Amino acid sequence: MNPLQPPADPGPPDARRSIASTRAIKEVARVGVEELIALAHRAAEAHALWPELVCAIVEQESAWNPWALRYEPAFYEKYIATSLAARRPDPQASRLVALTSPAIPNDPTESRARAFSWGLMQVMGQVAREYGFADASLASLCDPAVGLEIGCRVFAAKLAAAEGNVTRALLLWNGAGNRDYPAAVLARTARYA
Repeated sequence: MNPLQPPADPGPPDARRSIASTRAIKEVARVGVEELIALAHRAAEAHALWPELVCAIVEQESAWNPWALRYEPAFYEKYIATSLAARRPDPQASRLVALTSPAIPNDPTESRARAFSWGLMQVMGQVAREYGFADASLASLCDPAVGLEIGCRVFAAKLAAAEGNVTRALLLWNGAGNRDYPAAVLARTARYA
């Protein structure tokens, strides 16, 4: 049996889902960093951003790993848990409304997923929802094109809020938790010139 080939009978639905996920991972793994850089340039240009800066953010955040994923427990406690505790559950709320609204849904999987940073640009799930990301699964942010699109959309808004000041925009992007973050990102831009 070839370990790279799925079995003839994939078995129950969970096994089929696992095989599909494995195929997706292998497909993205075949995409080289050069292709990801080209994709980052296109996404940056679509949002009138400096492509070298977007590439530097990606390198800093995920080291070009589209499957990068990080749970942020402090973010969950500060933003998600407090929002859930502040309101009563609405049993009539639809799943579609929960996915298209930045309001925290009662769905525990979606609520926890919003406290993860996802993909190349490490966009927080809650931030993605706030900026209109409506895919059924936040895991779609690990698709390079999807993650770069929403990441550039969010960063363009941070840059506008910072009145074009890149250092301030990078602090907003990073939640101002690391004062050295802008310098670290800006130092990486020369690699992409």
